[in-house]
Amino acid sequence: MTVERTEAWTQDEGSGRARALFVERFGEEPDGVWSAPGRVNLIGEHTDYNGGLCLPMALPHRTYVALRRTPVPEGRASGVVRLTSAQAAAGEVREVALADVAPGAVDGWPAYVVGVAWALQQSGDLDEGAGGFDVAVDSCVPFGAGLSSSAALECAVAVALDDVFGLGLAGTPGDPGSPDDAGRARLAAACVRAENEIAGAPTGGMDQAVSLRATAGHALELDCRDLSVRQVPFDLAAHDLALLVIDTRAEHALVDGQYAARRATCEAAARRLGMATLREIDAATLDETLTTLAADAPEDEDADVVVRRVRHVVTEIARVQSFVDLLDAGRVREVGPLMDASHASLRDDYEVSARELDVAVAAAREAGALGARMTGGGFGGSAIALVEATAVDDVASAVAAAFDREGLRAPAFLVATPSEPAA
Repeated sequence: MTVERTEAWTQDEGSGRARALFVERFGEEPDGVWSAPGRVNLIGEHTDYNGGLCLPMALPHRTYVALRRTPVPEGRASGVVRLTSAQAAAGEVREVALADVAPGAVDGWPAYVVGVAWALQQSGDLDEGAGGFDVAVDSCVPFGAGLSSSAALECAVAVALDDVFGLGLAGTPGDPGSPDDAGRARLAAACVRAENEIAGAPTGGMDQAVSLRATAGHALELDCRDLSVRQVPFDLAAHDLALLVIDTRAEHALVDGQYAARRATCEAAARRLGMATLREIDAATLDETLTTLAADAPEDEDADVVVRRVRHVVTEIARVQSFVDLLDAGRVREVGPLMDASHASLRDDYEVSARELDVAVAAAREAGALGARMTGGGFGGSAIALVEATAVDDVASAVAAAFDREGLRAPAFLVATPSEPAA
């Protein structure tokens, strides 16, 4: 059985591709090339917008942007953005005036780029008269795989704009003399606003936080109530383990209404309970809280659905806490059952899994994975499996064979190691 592996580009390769594309499309050299990683979430799904905990890590797969600052055209009040991408139609160059950027005004992938500039203007970090920019994009983050290709694009643009416009927020990762994490948190907030308001995807802040604030060799414990982070050591090689990511090729989209519907259900439940977010529910009194929700449900509401959605969020937050405790204790091999329980909850209570995800998870477990689960927003995308380092190829082959038996499109695979943030 042939197994397709999606390999990460080296920094030189990715930068070279973006730079060459920029010169080809715009005829001049860029000011520089910046990049940001995709992410995979180890556990803590659909908890971010509920004020909960999650545990993502940055992938070695990155989106690269070559960018050049341009002046405000004569006769205009603000700058213009010209955009091109290796993943778009050959030779296509889009143009967007920054003055025209507003919710609902920009369609397609350029919204994720110009939305960042718009959000930085809205926050007062970027002067509206500072000018525009040309940008060329190339990426090895699988698109539509639930690995946050959109946040990788936003965050690469954010650090590029920070650099060329001298905003002073990103600092230099790993440099003790650089600005503290607050600046990167501010950039992450701008990227979230770009995705929510300009691209129209009602996501939480996990993806942008890890893309900008991760540390190589660590998972990022993100508390979405106050956006504080803690770096959690995650050295799988030291335990002879590997994290296999399975791109099911069942493309997911977070702007089709399903994601937004679940977020709305959770927010409505929190309001009925008199809480800011579902994070405030005490896991010890969860059953009592669910009984109250069911008893007080409006006539036009499916009480069972609300109960299951809330149960997933509260139990998933508890699973994140348990997962982190095991990592802190060096008991990495014991996290598998938490991954399995997370997938069951996402499949049955939150109902965001898909046939391809379930096949991938079941096949990986049958082939010896210590644990497996869907990752990301769901409705397609990717699954992850914690496997013996020596069994990566065997597990991947077993999953590919299961997809073939089920008549599904062949999946792709990558091995994830905790990697560097946007720079």
